[in-house]
Amino acid sequence: MSTDTVLTPAAQAGTQAAARAVTVAAFRDAMADLGAAVHIVTTDGRAGRAGFTASAVCSVTDSPPSVLVCINRTSSAYAATIANGAVCINTLSADQKPLSAAFSAKASMDERFASGEWSGAPGSAPALRGAIMSIHCRIDSAVQVGTHDILLCEVDRIESNAHAGILIYYNRRYHDIARE
Repeated sequence: MSTDTVLTPAAQAGTQAAARAVTVAAFRDAMADLGAAVHIVTTDGRAGRAGFTASAVCSVTDSPPSVLVCINRTSSAYAATIANGAVCINTLSADQKPLSAAFSAKASMDERFASGEWSGAPGSAPALRGAIMSIHCRIDSAVQVGTHDILLCEVDRIESNAHAGILIYYNRRYHDIARE
């Protein structure tokens, strides 16, 4: 089956100028149309406990089990996350929306962590009780791209929990997706 594709003159030219023509606003509007699961990414260790809300999380490969997480280098959790070298990616269930807001706010780390129940040994990345899953990882490497680092992480352990649905961020709003 053949599909005809029509390219704009800018796309046909394939120039860097065409790539620069995409405005920040247009890019952000396009990315708002990509629904994504909502996660609280945590860390703990010699640099202290920290956490942030993330939707830019995805699998990389199953051999070895690896995921990537994107973090803004201006994030208050950035320095501790990089220095500790380990994270726990906690995927939020549909009823955990307030946690996403708490970890997105300009609040202290103590205030953020006070909004949830956490488990784990001291110095290890905290796992959120009631999360759909908590993926414990070691950061293998980081790649700087623009304002963010892409953290490539090898998965050490996964804790899964029963849940009714997942929290999704789509079109600049939260949505609860029920488990079928």
